[in-house]
Amino acid sequence: MQVIYLDEPFNKKIIYSAPTVLALGFFDGVHLGHQQVIRVAKKEAEKRGLKLAVMTLDRHPSIAFQNVPQNSVKYLTPLKRKLELFVKLGADITYVVALNEKIVPMGPQEFVDKYMVGLNAAAVVAGEDYTYGKKNIANMQTLAEYSKNRFEIITVPYLKKNGSKVGSTAVRKYIDTGDLSNANKLLGYTYQTSGVVVHGKQRGRKLGFPTINLNISNNERIPGEGIYAVKVTIVGKTVLGMASIGRNETFGKGQEQTVEINLFDFSQTVYSEEAVVQWYCKLREQQKFPDAKSLILQLKKDKQNTLNHFKEKQIGIYD
Repeated sequence: MQVIYLDEPFNKKIIYSAPTVLALGFFDGVHLGHQQVIRVAKKEAEKRGLKLAVMTLDRHPSIAFQNVPQNSVKYLTPLKRKLELFVKLGADITYVVALNEKIVPMGPQEFVDKYMVGLNAAAVVAGEDYTYGKKNIANMQTLAEYSKNRFEIITVPYLKKNGSKVGSTAVRKYIDTGDLSNANKLLGYTYQTSGVVVHGKQRGRKLGFPTINLNISNNERIPGEGIYAVKVTIVGKTVLGMASIGRNETFGKGQEQTVEINLFDFSQTVYSEEAVVQWYCKLREQQKFPDAKSLILQLKKDKQNTLNHFKEKQIGIYD
């Protein structure tokens, strides 16, 4: 997949020169609703014998339009992960638009002229709630007025599950409460994050449950505090494990939140290596134990419950 970064005013020479079918959206999470939009666009591209282009933004719209601090936004899918998912959905080209002070004041007509017609869109495909400016004037209902019959408009209805819209907001709420089962159902895949292995206080090693400690980017959304069944890919290996997101209150109050993972049947030293974590289910809430012995007994139960989860769901290492 070709990735093209656009910053206003962009150089027209870097644009793919032939007509494309253009799928539009921010696509945070690339959940089942987003996937439906991109699949509709892919089908249309194949019907026309054209390439599929996806256009997304380099930052969340709330940063530009609602003055939300950039470091406070927690993404379901940082750009690198989003691009990986676009590839799996068959995108040939992705345009990443810089949503900065040069593009925010742009009116809807200028945006359509530059970022739809200007990208050689033969057809534009987006969800029914897609906007390209102020939502009362720059929405899918008004797009025909701005397009002036220069491209076909395909509006994809909301995808619903159990009567509710599949959306990024719902996915975020599930992840924040640790409800990975429902989050993963809306995503259509197992939620994942990535981080670099850093040095910890090595308490787990002393307890007989050594852990890797992860430094995860501040802009990546992690599940709420608790104990989780996970699968981790690191140094080319994929292993099962149990993760703890919490503050280790058994060892004192006021400690910083950490992400620690006990990997099963794994003993390599992997400091500074990147680990990709797939989050399958929450085993229990965090709790403070009266002593180390009580904690060890619970950790043994957690490990067995993790193994039971993967066995019951018939999930193998590479599923």
